[in-house]
Amino acid sequence: MSAALDTLYAAPIREHARNPRHRARLECADATARGDNPLCGDRVEIFLTLDGARIVQASFLGRGCDVSQASADLLAEAVRGLDAADARALSARVRQMARSGEGADAMGALGALAAAARFPSRVKCATLPWVTLEAALDGAREASSE
Repeated sequence: MSAALDTLYAAPIREHARNPRHRARLECADATARGDNPLCGDRVEIFLTLDGARIVQASFLGRGCDVSQASADLLAEAVRGLDAADARALSARVRQMARSGEGADAMGALGALAAAARFPSRVKCATLPWVTLEAALDGAREASSE
């Protein structure tokens, strides 16, 4: 594997894709949305349980590449306990980081998604769960393509 691919499929991406901690359907979800990337076949559905504007629980179901599935699992971990505004702000930062490759050092485990910037075809894989999160928070059932 090339050094660039090693970066894209770094340990956090592989670990979260192969051993997701938050892959489940929340039966009592207050908000849910589905996002699809028809170019590569990634699909993710985000489930949120809310207490007012605060995200109490987050989970996902999906299929696709390691990048999209790891991103969804990392998302579910990262947004738990955030209010909707903070979750949207985090989503914007992650999406920008995945496009530019910048700011990874300040993002903890989410920083692994910055490697997608080196592979333009993988940016949508990394950002699909985040766009879908925003759709769920907006009350939309389907995420629009980024």
